[in-house]
Amino acid sequence: MRVFKIVGFVCLLLVLIGVSAGTGIYFWAVRDLPGFTTITDYNPPLVTTVFTRNDNVLGYFYKEKRFLVPLSEMSPFVGKAFLAAEDSGFYEHEGVDIPGIFRAAVKNVLAGGIVQGGSTITQQVIKSLLLTPERSYARKVKEAILAYRLEKYLTKDEILTIYLNQIYMGSGAYGVEAAAREYFATHASDLTLAQAALLAGLPKAPSRYSPLNHPAKAIKRQHYVLNRLRDLGWISEQAFQEAMETKLVFKSMADPSWQQGAYYLEEVRRRLLDRFGEDVVYNGGLNVHTGMDFAHQLPAETALRNGLRASTKRRGWQGPIKNLKPSEYKDFFGNATFVVDALVPGEWLQVLVESVDKSGARVLFGEHEGFIGVGTMGWARVPDVTKAPEDVPRIRDARKVLHPGDVVWASIATPPKDKGVWQLALEQEPRVQGALVSLDPHTGDVLALVGGYDFFKSQYNRATQASRQPGSGFKPIVYSTALDNGFTPASVVLDAPIVYDDHSTNSTWKPENFEGVFYGPTLLRTALVKSRNLVTIRIAQQLGIKKIIKRAHDLGLEGDFPEDLSVSLGSRPVTPMELCTAFTCFARGGTTVQPRLITRVDDAWGKELYAPEVVPSQAMSPQTAYIITNLLQQVVKYGTGWRARVLKRPVAGKTGTSNNEQDAWFMGFTPYLLTGVYVGFDQVKPMGKYETGSRAASPIWVEYRKAVEDNYPVQDFAQPPGIVMARIDPKTGKLARPGSSNSIFLPFKQGTEPTQTDAAPLPGETSGPSMLDSGADENLLKQIF
Repeated sequence: MRVFKIVGFVCLLLVLIGVSAGTGIYFWAVRDLPGFTTITDYNPPLVTTVFTRNDNVLGYFYKEKRFLVPLSEMSPFVGKAFLAAEDSGFYEHEGVDIPGIFRAAVKNVLAGGIVQGGSTITQQVIKSLLLTPERSYARKVKEAILAYRLEKYLTKDEILTIYLNQIYMGSGAYGVEAAAREYFATHASDLTLAQAALLAGLPKAPSRYSPLNHPAKAIKRQHYVLNRLRDLGWISEQAFQEAMETKLVFKSMADPSWQQGAYYLEEVRRRLLDRFGEDVVYNGGLNVHTGMDFAHQLPAETALRNGLRASTKRRGWQGPIKNLKPSEYKDFFGNATFVVDALVPGEWLQVLVESVDKSGARVLFGEHEGFIGVGTMGWARVPDVTKAPEDVPRIRDARKVLHPGDVVWASIATPPKDKGVWQLALEQEPRVQGALVSLDPHTGDVLALVGGYDFFKSQYNRATQASRQPGSGFKPIVYSTALDNGFTPASVVLDAPIVYDDHSTNSTWKPENFEGVFYGPTLLRTALVKSRNLVTIRIAQQLGIKKIIKRAHDLGLEGDFPEDLSVSLGSRPVTPMELCTAFTCFARGGTTVQPRLITRVDDAWGKELYAPEVVPSQAMSPQTAYIITNLLQQVVKYGTGWRARVLKRPVAGKTGTSNNEQDAWFMGFTPYLLTGVYVGFDQVKPMGKYETGSRAASPIWVEYRKAVEDNYPVQDFAQPPGIVMARIDPKTGKLARPGSSNSIFLPFKQGTEPTQTDAAPLPGETSGPSMLDSGADENLLKQIF
């Protein structure tokens, strides 16, 4: 009997010691437990997604590639597969699997260290979000306590959702959605049983079981998960067999980032960083909606590339990319691989010149042979910026251009029918750069933005960062000011030499017209249509430059302007985006809007964070805007914007060229679309004789607009109230005589139209259109531009 008492006492003592020890361990563990309630507001690092206006994905920003997807939106196989692999009793235990812990403890004791954790999914969530990854018994105790507590705050489905979005799945993918995209080019909602089982095997060792690097190990692990699913009775034998027999194809979903619209995407990134900061942009899972439309962006990129290539050819041959010695040929061929079936006419490739004669060059690319005929080299003259391309003889001997060992660009002209010689054309990448901005003037939404020839060679965005002289592209601002200060389209201003003494610099300025000709008394209308510099300066003198600067500010051109008459000729640099902002006033009938790249930003849960409103700003009267627009339509009909006539629609536009053809512009718009194009070198220098806005920039504008015009019905500019039309004599600015064949139809603000009629025929009057708009004048424009 005494023995039983002693044994009972010992047992009681042991129990008390155990309870005391357990209590002590518990209170020791909870002393510095981190707060776990933050998990209930799960906010992991997520991918920010940028969308086009049609909800196509433009690109992603992230530090951890993770997309937040609710459990309800995942394939039903996902939850089952992960539970089978990691925690089959998840829905039964209260955060801690006691039998699992004992099994793990036995294995750890036998191994002499921690080799198995026995952690539940709840514990893994705690470990991932709150605790360090160290493997120790102390951490396991804390983990178990927190897991038990967490299950009192969250439902099982909520905990499982966090787990499936949080776990690392290898290859830079966090969570099931990112893994589905990375390994199967699909979404979590579309995963098959076989695919879900493979992904469920990854968390144990993502690198070891990577299907991209170790497919055999990944499949073996997948089979383990499928067997677990069958043994648990969670899938049928038929489903098991079908999944086991399914041949998986591993393929990553294409990442569109920086592939198309790279300059646009980068500008969006910069603006997001300015507004939200780096942490939110790269971790916040923002959904960013933009104004970009691929139907505009892709033709815009193509048009700018083609225009810059054409411009560089007008400057002649820049030389080969490099020249190789015969001993270096093998290395070149070793690095160049070509899939012949993928080569199509017009595609560019680098080729090696093997031999040259007068008729052309024999070239090699990979294992293939090509021929560049001298007929494709006519443009490859010796560069001479003082002469127009037409004034330099065309190349007729290929040996003056190419030499053996040259590595050059060539485009495919004609693929061979068999394994013969490819017919190629000589090409060269441009050093000249450019930009294109196209926006909806009603909303300001930027539909297309291209900031240069090749984003991967230069991230400098000329559309938003390059301030360049707009030249005559600034004149509509001057003439709109004139219309509000006593001038009309029929005002007559003298086109004659002028000398301006700048006392601040002790210099003399003698501006000239582009053609170097003086035209005498000239209508204000004609001065704008024909871009007459001297008339513009005289108007600026009469107005006072401060009024013009104020109008520029009203139109959204920010910053300081020098109080100098040269401002009227576009000497003050602006960016293409800024000039587009100013021109929205003419397209909108007197109000400007700020261009919008970003139209809305939502957080990861769909809450709106930012949505810039369209806020019109009154800059001039609707009547002034309409008159300027009407005159800019005549620039297209009779002036340097003649190329835009090919659209056969109402179009208003203005070319611009700075001194010595350093910068070339074309600003053109319809009621529904405004597009600005800029061309020039990054290090400002002449582009070559006659490399003007009409010749260098407007062809880019036309190519892009031809590709998108069919998306819009034909529209003319609406005439506002308070406008009257009158037929004017182009020499005197008075009303044309009845029956006169030499007249022009012009708009006026009501009450400012001429009232006197030209009384007598002018000497030399001819029938047909005005001599100012004659065919001879137009032919001269086309020859020069």
